[in-house]
This record gives sequence, C-alpha cells and structure tokens, in this order.
Amino acid sequence: MGNDQTRQVLYEAAESALAAPSIFNTQPWSWRVHEDRLELHADRSRQLATADSSGRLLTISCGVALHHAMVAVRGFLLQVQLLPDTADADLLAVLWPSGPALPDPRRDGLRLAIAARHTDRRPFQKTPVDGTILDRLTTACAAQGAHLYLVGWHQMSTLALAAVAAGALELSSPGYRMELADWTHRPLWSGDGVPVETAVAQTPRRVPVRDFAPFGGPVTPAGLDNDFGATYGIIHTNADTRHDWLTAGMGLSAVLLTATAARLGSATISDVTEPDMIRDHIRGLLPSGYPQVAVRIGHPQPGQPAAAPRRPAAEVISGAWA
Repeated sequence: MGNDQTRQVLYEAAESALAAPSIFNTQPWSWRVHEDRLELHADRSRQLATADSSGRLLTISCGVALHHAMVAVRGFLLQVQLLPDTADADLLAVLWPSGPALPDPRRDGLRLAIAARHTDRRPFQKTPVDGTILDRLTTACAAQGAHLYLVGWHQMSTLALAAVAAGALELSSPGYRMELADWTHRPLWSGDGVPVETAVAQTPRRVPVRDFAPFGGPVTPAGLDNDFGATYGIIHTNADTRHDWLTAGMGLSAVLLTATAARLGSATISDVTEPDMIRDHIRGLLPSGYPQVAVRIGHPQPGQPAAAPRRPAAEVISGAWA
C-alpha cells in the first residue's frame, strides 16, 4: 500500500472516530496522521476537573474513539500499540495498517453502526433484549480486553440506589454544577457538550438517569416507556491502570456498536462510577475486577433521539490530509 493511500485510509479512520461518544461530549482527543501510522493523543484541556479528576473517564472516552477508528479502517488489518511512549503520557495509542484483510460482513455492520449510533436517553420499551444478542455483546467486549457484566434482577435496586446517590452527591458540589452548566450550555459553534435538547424529561425509571437539564430548558419528552425491558451492564477490568481504562473504552465502543448493529438503543452511564465511594459500592456487584462505566441497552422508542454535536475534523485531526 502506497504512502498516499495509507494516509488517506488513516485520515478517514480518524474522521469516522469523531462520532465516538465521550464523557459530557467533551471529545477529549486529538489525532495525528503520519505517512505510515495514526496517533491518538489525549486533550487534557477538555478534562473535567471535578467529575473526572483522575482522567479515568477521559481515557475511557479516548478508548472509545480508538476502537471506532479501528473499526472504520476498510480493507486492511491493523497493528495497535497502547501507551507506546513512557515519556509522553498523552500519546495513548498508535495504529498502522499491516496487510490486506479478508471481507468481514460483521465488521462491515459495525462500520455502518458508527454513523447510526446516537446516545438514547429516552426510556426503552418493555420487550427484553434477546439472550443471543447479549452473548454477542459480552463477546465483543471481551475481544477488546475488558468484560461486560450483565446486572441481575436481584441487583437492580443496588444499581438504582447508586444512581440516586451519585446524582445527589454530585449536584451538591459547586464544582460539578459549574461543569454541568458549562457543558450543557455551549456556544453553537463549539461542536461539543450536551445541549439540553438531548436531555430527556425526568420520569420514573428502573435506574434514574443523569439530569442534564437541572437548570431548565427544552428537553425531549420521555414518552410512555419506563426501561422495564432494558438491560444494564457494567464494563469492568481486571486491574485499574491507564491501560485498563483504554481497554474499557474499547470494550464500551464494541458493545455500543454491536448493539446499534442489532438495532438496539444504548446510553452510557458514567455517573455511578464518578464519585469514588459510589464506584466502590458498584464494585460489590461484580464477580471481580474494577467497574469503569455502566451502560443501558434496549429496544428504542420510534423515531431518532436528538443528536449531540461534533467538532469539525480540522480542529481534531492534524498532519497529512488534515
């Protein structure tokens, strides 16, 4: 493969990864395209100082974008190296083509899911998710080096109470309220944040969702469903290092795209892992390991959820073809 073709393939992968979800839709990453490789860098200027003081959720978000880029590469196998430079903590990953790939219909389905996926904060329908699809989700997550634990019915009250406690604890923090106001009231030109139009009216749920419009605004109606048929999962890892955070993000991306390819709706739930004391409590639900982020999956209501904005490629991608 020639250098020009390599650069084009890598640029298009980074461009597709702009659609990746992230904590508060901060999109805390940047890409650098070289002749033979693509670099993923963390953008620390977009880290949430209160909700994510350790940078764990920033790194998970970057892991989601990394997996999106990996899926987006068409026709070629990839080599990926995580955290390749101990002297540069913000260089999170390097990927490069390593040869032609055979056709893979399932991968093609995931590639199409990148553009189709949107966070759906509306309650999901009462129809439960089929067990074969749940198996597919757990397998997809494991392939990225993380684990998806499906929360049992007998554990739902614990998860629900954790969500209530996380919401109350965070809203009691002036720093959190300032971050929430900042990232839900962004200028139209910013291409980031969570516009209040993408928030959903607060109604009774099996597990309460984060209120992205506590200060008011034109939120989306919740509809008549109540998440009774939703499946809740927790992405967890064996250890709790930066490498694990990246693989958790990659696993989350695999789960979200696999769910979308199966025509399911999904929404990431990070608030139950943001305060340390709530995260420690959630850890008790797991057979082992460290909880990184939770996710809600189910059959969506008719219509499309409101889409959050994305930054233009020129702000995020640098180097050849940028």
